[in-house]
Amino acid sequence: MLSPKKQKYRKQFRRRSCLTGKAMRGNYISFGEYGLKAVSAGEITSRQIEAARRAITHYIKRGGKIWIRAFPHKPITQKGAEVPMGSGKGNVDRFVDVIKPGKIIFEMDGVGKEVAKEALRRAAHKLPVKCKFVEYKHHGQ
Repeated sequence: MLSPKKQKYRKQFRRRSCLTGKAMRGNYISFGEYGLKAVSAGEITSRQIEAARRAITHYIKRGGKIWIRAFPHKPITQKGAEVPMGSGKGNVDRFVDVIKPGKIIFEMDGVGKEVAKEALRRAAHKLPVKCKFVEYKHHGQ
């Protein structure tokens, strides 16, 4: 599963206000021919990214190439069950990536359009944000 190799700070504030607005970066297809674009905002965990990646690779049967454009940098802390209030912030439980509308989460190439569409549809079911299938627009069309 994806997680940062090292961090400057072990714990961060949640900053739920950063879920507002549209993605200004990573909002167009850079590497592949087809992509999975987020339509709603949310946080996706490293486990969800891995589940979606496995769904894609299982469907395309080791054909084509996949790029993962979302990386979980943000640590989320969680206190243990039945722990009383106070006594500081909890331990790091998981890492998430903040997804804004317009962000490309996965890209694919080397497979047909229908295969890519179905593979990315299956991946979208594993994610907590609404997604849509997008194609790379060639200049000159």
